[in-house]
Amino acid sequence: MPRFSANLSMLFAELPFPERFGAAARVGFRAVEFLFPYEYGAEDLRDVLGHASLALDLFNLPAGDWSAGERGMAVLPERRAEFRQGVDTAVRYATELGTRKLNCLVGLRDGSLPWDDQYECAVENLRWAAQQVAGSGITLHIEQLNPIETPGFFVDGLGVAERMLADVGSPHLRLQFDVYHVQRTQGNVLATLRRLIDRVGHVQIADSPERGEPGSGELAYGRILSELDQLGYGGRVGLEYRPTVPTDESFRWVTEYGWRIDV
Repeated sequence: MPRFSANLSMLFAELPFPERFGAAARVGFRAVEFLFPYEYGAEDLRDVLGHASLALDLFNLPAGDWSAGERGMAVLPERRAEFRQGVDTAVRYATELGTRKLNCLVGLRDGSLPWDDQYECAVENLRWAAQQVAGSGITLHIEQLNPIETPGFFVDGLGVAERMLADVGSPHLRLQFDVYHVQRTQGNVLATLRRLIDRVGHVQIADSPERGEPGSGELAYGRILSELDQLGYGGRVGLEYRPTVPTDESFRWVTEYGWRIDV
């Protein structure tokens, strides 16, 4: 049976962010994830999580000016120092909050630079970041984003992600496998999951093409999540979707498949 975490950057969006923790706990979630914690103090977040009896499963490294369209700094040579400062900040938050997964959005393609220069910058930064989390119990992840929704994102296909994992060559760097992004980019989800499962550290889901809850689009999540169980994936599955109905109602698919939220 899959174990789920609620992505509070998308779920319960009808509530102010601090109230989403309690809402997730009332539904039955035991873990949550979200994009970034840095707007809040780590102590305040620890109190909110503790009050709701929730674990924080994953969040992202600082990714620059999100509202201005930035999606990370690892591929930007002129921002190496800022990237590394962001890793230090993320590790501090993760340590204080008991989080063991950090995701790195590597950033956008800069057409004024050779592709290879940006790639080598990312590998160098990721290798350094992986060394920083070694021995801490924290695992760093990289993620592909689909080029339809995020045009210009550097890791715009799994081939780039696989090459980065190989070239960094660290057991502390894993793949965040977002089924929605894989489907929008290349499809063939089941075979791809089988091929890459040994490199997968975290899984996120949404239906395609509108990024709603499972059952609102074209993906057969009963098969996908059952396959994930059979492959031996032991982590949580992040529900990173935009509900097409009120959030509480959007979890009906869980029980329809015979699963539970509170595991």
